[in-house]
Amino acid sequence: MKHSLTPFHTFHLHAKATKIIEFTTIEQLLNEWQNAFNAQMPILILGQGSNVLFLDDFDGVVLVNKLKGIEHREDEQFHYLHVQGGENWHKLVKWTLKNNIAGLENLALIPGVVGSAPIQNIGAYGVEFEQVCDFVNVLNLRTGEHFTLTKNECGFGYRESVFKREYRDECAIISVGLKLPKVWKPVLTYGSLTQLNPQTVTPQQIFDEVCAVRSSKLPNPDEFGNAGSFFKNPIISAEQFAAVQAKFPTIPSYLQPDGLIKLAAGWLIDKAGLKGLQIGGATVHTQQALVLINKENATGQDIAELAKTIRRRVREKFSVDIQPEVRFIGKNGEVDSDQITR
Repeated sequence: MKHSLTPFHTFHLHAKATKIIEFTTIEQLLNEWQNAFNAQMPILILGQGSNVLFLDDFDGVVLVNKLKGIEHREDEQFHYLHVQGGENWHKLVKWTLKNNIAGLENLALIPGVVGSAPIQNIGAYGVEFEQVCDFVNVLNLRTGEHFTLTKNECGFGYRESVFKREYRDECAIISVGLKLPKVWKPVLTYGSLTQLNPQTVTPQQIFDEVCAVRSSKLPNPDEFGNAGSFFKNPIISAEQFAAVQAKFPTIPSYLQPDGLIKLAAGWLIDKAGLKGLQIGGATVHTQQALVLINKENATGQDIAELAKTIRRRVREKFSVDIQPEVRFIGKNGEVDSDQITR
């Protein structure tokens, strides 16, 4: 008998798994993982399933992170938080503001748990996880060994980290350390935040504005299943950007520290005329083109096919390739989303 994965991921597809276990202790995680490994079963560790797409039923064990706890200490210059991996990210952001700790407000309403944040190096409105990260505590699931990676050892990049590569398969993030300066500087570089006054703005006002904007654009997963931003914002060379800008002068762009140019994937999809495009039960959201929704009992294959069509149409119009941010899960584990949607 298989068990429904519908409540355990935000696309709310009718996928199933052989076994689903919610773990509340490290010992339980280690025991259940090793049992499944010794039984030669596929294993998937989930937080809130806010960044996964199940292409099929999963023929293995899904372990759901329910590790809880927030510890806070401070010195003259910084607040230090030690947060367990199963804590909800947005609730953590709210907790910091309630306790007069600033620095996470731009990252409000990002779905998922704290343990998932380093994997994607989550980011929004000019702030990325790496800017607030102090360390990441990791568990080697084969040996039971605990080890800590400093921020510099995490290999952070744009939606990238070592947790997608060398620590992907047999390690789990147990907790993270955050380091937030007491001398707070607002980040007001994106969207409507640029209209706020840097001299008078408060962390709570930034939080409220980010929540308002995200809520107006992003559908509630309980109404229409989705995984938030489906595609990464593409980063291209200055030379390539000049060619694109010559054809599309109004294209939004963001200069990166290394001289490359970041484009807005949502804008590209929108200007390619793809809002509302539907394949099977999957649709491009009409309010935010970066979001694909489960509109009418979509399958994982519907969403993957829609993503493939979007990539092709954006390439044809702009000569720019956009890649999925969402992890694709097949019968036996993660598969290459880039290959499937190319």
